[in-house]
Amino acid sequence: MTQSSQGSDGESLSTNENLDNTSASGVQGLVADWASDVEVFKDVPWGKAMMWIFLLSDTFIFTCFLTGYMTVRISTTVPWPIPSEVFALTIAGHHIPLVLIAIMTFILITSSGTMAMAVNFGYRKNRKVAAILMFVTALFGASFVGMQVFEWTKLIVDEGVRPWSNPMGAAQFGSTFFMVTGFHGLHVSIGVIYLSIVARKVWRGDYEHTNYEIIEIAGLYWHFVDLVWVFIFAFFYLW
Repeated sequence: MTQSSQGSDGESLSTNENLDNTSASGVQGLVADWASDVEVFKDVPWGKAMMWIFLLSDTFIFTCFLTGYMTVRISTTVPWPIPSEVFALTIAGHHIPLVLIAIMTFILITSSGTMAMAVNFGYRKNRKVAAILMFVTALFGASFVGMQVFEWTKLIVDEGVRPWSNPMGAAQFGSTFFMVTGFHGLHVSIGVIYLSIVARKVWRGDYEHTNYEIIEIAGLYWHFVDLVWVFIFAFFYLW
């Protein structure tokens, strides 16, 4: 009976100590609460967590841009240009709507596939194939940017569209189009440089000790850029 009582008292003391530790108040409790994120992200690589946080902030920016675009388009009283006519190309005497945009979209979707394959081969520690696939992805991205430059040149030189004016309809068309597609094009350009640098270091084997997690981190950025383009494609070119 005595041993049982002592055991019960010992358990009570231990329980009280745990309650004291978990219910810390004052400065210690505040520090413990603010440091709780360490427990949340303890199993997540630091680079991956920071990339997710960056992409979350970028999501807010693109959301504001697209929301502003939709607000302007809905509220304007001047007719909005018809995308199938504005973004059409004349090839061999035929007026083909959205052909360039379709090719650009296909290129970005394909680049997501090559990037996913690069991540797969990276975790298999096949760094040569992973690096080649990253270079191919970067090449796709560079092709996309080149086509976007061609699209902008056509609108500015041939159609006379400016950020402050538009001969084909609502003046807000130029400002919203150049702002959103330009910001996205900047992301693609940065991604091309980023992927090229990482691919070169992967080819040399600089990330052998980190299990090539950097490839997945770069892939997160690239897939985000591709996903944003899907929304831009739907809002600007199909609506």
